Amino acid sequence: MLVAGLLVSGTVAAQHSPALDRASIWIGAYDSGSDTTLRASNRDGSAYGDVNLEDDLGFSKRAWSPRLRADVLIGDSQGFSFDYYRYRRERSKTLSDSITYEGNTYEAQASVRGKLGFDFGSAAYRWWIGHGNDVFGIGLGAGYYRVDASIRGQASVNGQTAQAESSTDESAWAPLLQLGWRHAFNDRWRMYLNASGVKKNGGNLYGHIYNAALGVQWFATKHFGISAEYDINRIRLHQRHDAYNDSLDLKLDGPSVFATFRF
Repeated sequence: MLVAGLLVSGTVAAQHSPALDRASIWIGAYDSGSDTTLRASNRDGSAYGDVNLEDDLGFSKRAWSPRLRADVLIGDSQGFSFDYYRYRRERSKTLSDSITYEGNTYEAQASVRGKLGFDFGSAAYRWWIGHGNDVFGIGLGAGYYRVDASIRGQASVNGQTAQAESSTDESAWAPLLQLGWRHAFNDRWRMYLNASGVKKNGGNLYGHIYNAALGVQWFATKHFGISAEYDINRIRLHQRHDAYNDSLDLKLDGPSVFATFRF
C-alpha cells in the first residue's frame, strides 16, 4: 500500500497545470484599429516628411487580419510557443493638398496610391512555474518581421504628366522575450495574459515591437473552444538607405477571436 501510495502521489505531482494544454492550435482573426505613420528624411536630417495613412490617405481605421497561434508542452512545465499575424492596407486618393515623403512631393490634385504590408511571426521556448490553477511563464526565442510599403503618385499640369514612386520591402530577425500568466477557473473557463517584446539595434531594418494581450477561453468540449482577447501592439521600425532613412510607426489595438483546438 505504501508503494502504491507513493506511485499515485508521484503521478499527481507530475501532472501539468489544468491551465495548460499538451498541445493547442488557435485559428482566428484580429480586428485591429490602426494609426500608421510613415516618415522619411535625408541622411543629415535637413529634409523631412511624413504621411499618416489613415488621416492623409483615408485608410480604414479598422480591419480584420488573419492570426495563427500554437502551443506545445514538452514534459509538464516547458514547451514551445508560436504566433503569426499579417496586416495589410491599400488605398487610393485624389489629394487637395501636398504630401512629401522620401524626398518626393505629391502636389494638390495628384492621384496617390499607398500600400502597407506588415508580417510578424515568433517562436519561443517557454518555462512555466507552478502546477496549480495559476502558472507563470517566461519565454525566449526569435521574432521575424517584414515591411512592404509603397506610395505612388501622378499629377497632370497643363497637359504635362509627372509621376513619382517610393517603396521599401525589407525583413529581419530579432531576439524575443515573452511573459505569460494562465489561470483555470474550471474545466471549461480560463483567463490568460501575454506580453512580449522584440528589439533590434543594428542592421538595415531595426527598432522594437511590443505586444500585450488579456483574454478568456471557453471550451464547449474537451477538444474545442473559443478564445477572445484584447491586443495592444506598438511597432516602431527604422530603415537605412543609401540616400535617406525612413521609419514606420504603427499602433494596433483591438480584439482577437480564435477557434481553439486542444489535444
